[in-house]
Amino acid sequence: MAVPGSEFAVDKPLLRCSQWKIRLALAADAAALTALYSQLTGDPAVRVLPERLALLADGLRTQILVCEYDGELIATVWLGFCEDAMYGEQPFAVLENLIVDARWRGRGAGEALLREAERSCMARDCSKIMLLSSASRVDAHRFFMRQGFHGDAKRGFVKYRRDLAAQSI
Repeated sequence: MAVPGSEFAVDKPLLRCSQWKIRLALAADAAALTALYSQLTGDPAVRVLPERLALLADGLRTQILVCEYDGELIATVWLGFCEDAMYGEQPFAVLENLIVDARWRGRGAGEALLREAERSCMARDCSKIMLLSSASRVDAHRFFMRQGFHGDAKRGFVKYRRDLAAQSI
């Protein structure tokens, strides 16, 4: 039975935290991450490079968290830590590219990834977590609001590389 206005089915069992593992992405995760990001964007040009993941694997300034279930990557989120001067040495965080494999949505993996990202932000004393979500992703917006994010607190703006190139900078 589908929840009205949602793509999620209520008869999907929630996974218990003991059934999955949340960890930093490794170079070996490149193909699985490419598949997840392709679901998010629909862009056939998406490709995750193992060597890029290896460079980011220390998790100091950037974390790519993955949720693994029975050896399969089912979800991921990117978390960046930004140094700031406004509140002493307190950084802020940017959260991007949260995607749960379509087969696993509605079972708690996205929430578990967000909780881990929040723990990491609290450990670094981040002043806030910001995220952008495509305007058309209404189900994702509802999910983020259920997780305590405020969709009307700020307004986000994006300028893509193709727009920069068109400006002849």
